[in-house]
Amino acid sequence: MITIQDKPLNTSSLPALSQIETAIIQSLASQSVSYNYASLQELSFELALRKHTIHASISLLQSGARFESFMRSTCNPRFWRRMPNGAFQLNPYVRPSDAIEDIFQNGQLYGFECATAIIIIFYKAVKDSIDQQSFDQLFQQLYLYSWEHDEDLQLETRAGTDYVIGDCLYFDNPDFAPQHSVWRGENVIKLNDNLYYGHGIAIRTSEEIIYHLNQMRRPGATTTAHLLPQVTRLNFTFVRTFSSNGYTPRTSLDSAVTIQTGNQTRLS
Repeated sequence: MITIQDKPLNTSSLPALSQIETAIIQSLASQSVSYNYASLQELSFELALRKHTIHASISLLQSGARFESFMRSTCNPRFWRRMPNGAFQLNPYVRPSDAIEDIFQNGQLYGFECATAIIIIFYKAVKDSIDQQSFDQLFQQLYLYSWEHDEDLQLETRAGTDYVIGDCLYFDNPDFAPQHSVWRGENVIKLNDNLYYGHGIAIRTSEEIIYHLNQMRRPGATTTAHLLPQVTRLNFTFVRTFSSNGYTPRTSLDSAVTIQTGNQTRLS
C-alpha cells in the first residue's frame, strides 16, 4: 500500500510513468506493508533510485566483470589499489564517481564476489540519482569489500517478505559443500515479479537460482536452498537529502526495459 501524507495514493495524480516505474509502483502497492511518503516528490525520487538500481544490475551483467573469490579478485589499478584481503581501495586523487563508472565501462578488468557486486550496484544507482559533486564529496574514501560500505550509503537490512523491485534479497544455501563455499548463498537484486540479478549467476528466476545452489550442496544434504525472509534496501529519504536543490534524477530508463533470463538481457 502506498500513501502520501497518510492518505492513499491517487494514481491519477501521477505524471506519465515508464513501464519500469509502473512496475515499481505496482510492486510497492501490492505489499501488505504501508509505504508512506511526505510528498509525491519523495516517492518520485525513490522510483528513480530503484530504477537506477535495476539499470546498474543489468549494466554490471553486460560489463564483463567476472565472479571471483576474494583471493582472486582483480581491479583496474588506474582507479583502485587491490588490498591483501582482496578489497579495492580508491586511489588518491581519483574521483569516486569515475572509479565506480570504470567498473561498468571496463568490467573485463574486474573480478569480485556477489556481496561486493551488490554494493557496487548501489553505489552506481546513487551516483546516477544525485549530482556528481555530491557523490564525490560523500564517498571520498571508497573501499569495496564484501558488505563493507561508507556509512553515508545507509543500507538497511531487516526481516520481512515485502520484496519490492529494486531491493536486495538473499538466497541461503545452508548445506553448501565446503569446496563450493562461494555458493553458500547468493545476493540478488529483484528485477521484476520473479527475475533476479545475481553476480556470477546472471538473471534467473527464483527456481533457477535455487536449482543452481542445490547443485553446490554437500553429499547427503537434505536442506534446500531458499529465499530468506529479509530485505536490504537503501535509505531513500536519506539519499535524497544529498541531491542538489532542484536536481532531477536522470531518466535514462524512461523508455521500456526488457528483461530476459540468461545473458541476453537488453535495454530498449
